[in-house]
This record gives sequence, structure tokens and C-alpha cells, in this order.
Amino acid sequence: VTGPSFARVDAIISAANKLNLVLTKDLTLIEESENHFKYIAPSISTDDINAKLVYYPMPDSSLKLAWDFSILTLDNKNWYSIRVDAVDGKIININDWIINCEFDSKEQKNNYTDFNFLESSKSVQDGSSYRVFALPAESPNHGPYELVSEPANDISSPFGWHDTDGVTGAEHTITRGNNVWAREDTEGDGGMSGVDYSPDGGESLTFDFDLNFDQPPAGYQDASITNLFYLNNVMHDIWYQYGFDEASGNFQENNYGNGGIGGDSVNADGQDGDGLNNASFGTPPDGGNPQMTMYEWSGPLGEPLNILDGALAGGYAGIPAGFGTPLPYDNPIEAELALVVDSPTSSDPYDACESITNAAALDGKIAVIRRGTCEFGFKILAAQTNGAIGVIMVNNLASPSIITMGEGADDASGTPPSVMISQADGELLISALESGEVITASLLRDTYNIDGDFDNGIIAHEYGHGISARLVGGPSSVNCLNNDEQMSEGLSDWYGLMITMEEGDQGSDIRGIGTFADGQSTTGNGIRPAPYSTDFSVNDYTYADTNNTSLSQPHGVGFVFATALWDLTWAYIEKYGFDPDFYNGTGGNNIMMQLLLDALKLAPCNPGFVDLRDAILGADTVSNEGLNQCLIWEVFANRGLGYDADQGSVFIR
Repeated sequence: VTGPSFARVDAIISAANKLNLVLTKDLTLIEESENHFKYIAPSISTDDINAKLVYYPMPDSSLKLAWDFSILTLDNKNWYSIRVDAVDGKIININDWIINCEFDSKEQKNNYTDFNFLESSKSVQDGSSYRVFALPAESPNHGPYELVSEPANDISSPFGWHDTDGVTGAEHTITRGNNVWAREDTEGDGGMSGVDYSPDGGESLTFDFDLNFDQPPAGYQDASITNLFYLNNVMHDIWYQYGFDEASGNFQENNYGNGGIGGDSVNADGQDGDGLNNASFGTPPDGGNPQMTMYEWSGPLGEPLNILDGALAGGYAGIPAGFGTPLPYDNPIEAELALVVDSPTSSDPYDACESITNAAALDGKIAVIRRGTCEFGFKILAAQTNGAIGVIMVNNLASPSIITMGEGADDASGTPPSVMISQADGELLISALESGEVITASLLRDTYNIDGDFDNGIIAHEYGHGISARLVGGPSSVNCLNNDEQMSEGLSDWYGLMITMEEGDQGSDIRGIGTFADGQSTTGNGIRPAPYSTDFSVNDYTYADTNNTSLSQPHGVGFVFATALWDLTWAYIEKYGFDPDFYNGTGGNNIMMQLLLDALKLAPCNPGFVDLRDAILGADTVSNEGLNQCLIWEVFANRGLGYDADQGSVFIR
């Protein structure tokens, strides 16, 4: 085939229909060149739609002529990268550039531990200072809130963090510059309001703000966004030293003549109001601004439900939904409770998965719904449509007793406040309502959310998605980590682990991911199937475990590869020592950081575990003359990735 026979406009329309996006206005062509066409479609995409002809590699190694384009949905929740067959019009592939990392386990957090401060060894003298939880501190649980001075590295950020024109002197005195624009997005609209706030350090670039966690996160916004700005910049500066530079597609507005396209600093939204217990990162090809979104987390388990009368009077543990209107911190929602009833032929008449039949009973009430087989957003939206002003969701499982409800496919962002309670508590409530008891209750947030903008490990994890996406397959092809055996989530964990290592750490230590955001202690298990540790009594996962479908994809699958990668990191540290200088150090940790980034550049598009293992071996051959081949083989073999490991199809798990 030498040319397309399926029109590019029809390809866009076909993809929009597939994604349930309604084109209420015509597509308008605003620019064209050979095989490259730019459209605006304001009814489905907030960004221009750039359509180009490509040859797309198929799993059977064949190539198909395809229209390649992306659609950034109006709610900024999805950034779809799409391939449509340019001959027969069939949709070949849809990938969402925005990677969501949502989790929901709960424990309690501890107080500060000891802390070692890390400085950029060569800094830019611009007078700037930032009060933050500085690396290698992973979070407020791991180190103090301290003022750091002039932390920008003179190699990776030669004009400081607030420059954009390459001339001495800051262009911005807010948390904005060449590498990142950090801002709040409490509206949850991806910056579309145009009024998102960024702290201002003034002409002296002094970002020194008080921090008191005994209040809702909105009360310490300056400190929060400053930490988000700091960590994004440090990630940029550290990984620049190991090859994530301009030519490799890093994130900078001005590339200072060092190659690459530029114009693609990170838009980092903090305290995002569109959900809870989540974080995401969207990576377009080189030249397009990535989108980082950091959310609040629901924090320690509280008692947001209070039954005000009757035999069941008292407070009840619950977790607010990760979408919809947040629970109020004051002025509680108070109303009678009403049990939702749907079709009498339903397998569960209280789960609101079919048409609600008692609409009049719900008007002005707090609806009680049992968790069932349909999505939470669908149920709560249905209750709202029928007049409910709040929702109590009763878990239908004994374990885990309570989870954070996710929105699902329905747009339930404007739904009333809702909480989930345990099966044990909820069934007592349902029984009382069935018996005709009149019950009044209130919904009120009695614990403060935890601000994910202070969990440096999670910020690093999200930024790491961008590193991996730009390096595997090259900076202009960010669709090379879409296969079932892709390990992007694990790689992102590893980036965060590497920059929060401290002198005195041991490989056998328990390293949980997201312990601060998830309300856990520093020794908590985190949000993965197990903590990262070289100790098999703590983490015994091997490549064989990826055959177990109970292990989630991509989070669980990626975790397994990162487990082997963490073992390899410690093997290098045992051989070459640890160096706390993340910028110019020569320890085993530094060698490993270089090795992995080199391997990502060598890896094929959509690599499997064996592919990336081989890329690491290849990187060692190229960079170190194969000095550590035996060490690499031994470590990977210990986790089931030895010489006889059978990768099979990376597209079929």
C-alpha cells in the first residue's frame, strides 16, 4: 500500500465514536503539510488534533499504514493516542498517555525520623531558597521541613529554575520556570479555569512558607506547591546527569541549543480537586507539555458518618469517595436515611444497578446503597438524579472492610458527598431501615486529607513515567510501553526509590511505596503487593508470579520487575559502594542509574521482562565493557529471569 484510502477526518470521527465523544461541531483544518494535518475540535479535545500517516508495527511483526493522532478530552482526564488503519478504517490501537496510579489501603503514620540533607554539588547562584522536604527525605515522615538555598544544578538548569529565555535573571518569581509550572488545581479542571494559583517568592525568589498540617490542605497551599515545584526540578536535574537530556526528550521550555524540540516543561497540578487517592502523568511526544496531576489522599480512617437517633446512634468508620463533592469539614449534611430500591427482578434490589423504583422516598434524603456489580459513579449519579443529597455505600465484602470508591466511566464529578462503610455496620443499618425505623444521620469530614504533594516518592514516580515514555522507543514515540508485560509502574517506583536512598540503608530494609500519602508508618508495606526488599522473607516475588492473573496489570506486573531491579541496585552497591551525591557520585547506585537509562534507550518498543533484562546486559557491554555480566545474570536468575526464562508473548499475559 502506497497511500491511504480511508480519510483522516473519518478516522478521527470513528475514534471519537469509539470513545463515546460527541462531535457537536465540525472538525476544522488549521494547518497542513505533507502527510501531517492539524485540526481543532473544541467539542471533543482541548488540544489540537495532529493527524499524520505512520507505519504502525503489529504484534505479528507486520506493518500497517495508519492515521496517528491524539485527543485530550475536555475534562483533561484522558489523553488518547490513537492509530486507525488508513486502508480499511479499523481502529488498531488506543493508548491513554495519562497514566493513573490509584490505591486504597490504610494504616497510620508515624513522626519524623533522622534525615540527611542532599545538595546539588554545582548550584546556580540566583539567590533562590525553598522550604521543603528536601531529598533524600521521602516525605514529612522521613525528614524535617527545611530551607534549601540555590539547589538548581548548573549543568542541567544553567540559568536556574525560574528562567525561560537563557539570559541571566528570572522570568518568573512564582513556581514556574524552564522545567515545570507548579500550581494548584482545586477546581480539578486541568488548569482550564486560568486562575490556578502559584506561590510567589518575590524578586529574591524566597519560597519560605509556614506549614501546619492541623488543617485542610487548602490552608497550606504555598508550602505544598513549593514542594511540588522543588521535587519536579530536582527530578529534572538529577536524571539529566544520566542521559535524560534535551536530545533524549526531557522536559524543558528552552533547550538552550542542546537538541530536542523544547516547549515541553511539565504542567504540575497540585491539590487537584477531581478525585482522591491518586496521581497521574500524561506524556505526549517531544515538544508537547506533559501533565502531572497530584491529588489529596483520604488519610487516617475517621468516623464521617454519625447516626443521630435510635438504637444505632453513634459514629461509624468510613472513607469518602474519590470523586464528587467532598465531605464538608464543617456544616454537616444532615437528613433522614432512605434505602434505595431498584427493580424487583434485580439480584440485589438495594445496589442501584438497575432503574430506581422509589424516587419519591429519596428526595432530600441521604441514600443508603449496597455495593454491587455496577460502578460507584453510576449508582451515586442515579441516586442524585432521584433527589438524594448524600450517599452511604455499604460494602458487600467483609474484607477489605472499606475501600475508596472510584468514579468509573460515568461523569459523577458533581455528585453529592458519599462515603463507604463496612459490611458489618451497613447491614445493621439496612436491617433497621427495612423494619421501617426512621433514622437521621449526618455526614462530616472529621479527619484532614493528606496532601500527596508532600510525598516525594509519588511525585518522583509520576515524573518517572515521563522519563520511561520518552526513552523507550525515542522521544517522538511515547507509545512503547503498552503491552501486557510492560513494566512502567515498576520502573517509576524504582526512580523514586533511587533518589530517596540514604547513607546506612540496607537492601533488606522495608521500602514501601506511598507510605506517607496512604497514612502508613515509614516501615509500612506501602501500596504494592509487598514492600521492596532484597530479603525473600519480605518480598519473595519472581517472574513466575506474573502468570498469576490476581497480580494486577500494569501495577502488579511492573512491581515484579522493579523487585528484580532493586535487587540489582543493591548488588551494585555491595560491589561499588553507595554515594549520597546523586548528581556526580561514583557509587554503585550512580552506576546503576546510568545503566538503567542506557538500557531504556536500547530496549525495543513494547519490551517484555526478558527484553529489558537483555537491554541492561547490552548497556553493561557498551558502557562498561561487560564488566558486570555475571553479576547481572545472577541477580536476575534469582528472581526467575535467568538464561532459560521464557518471555512468551509480551501482548498476552
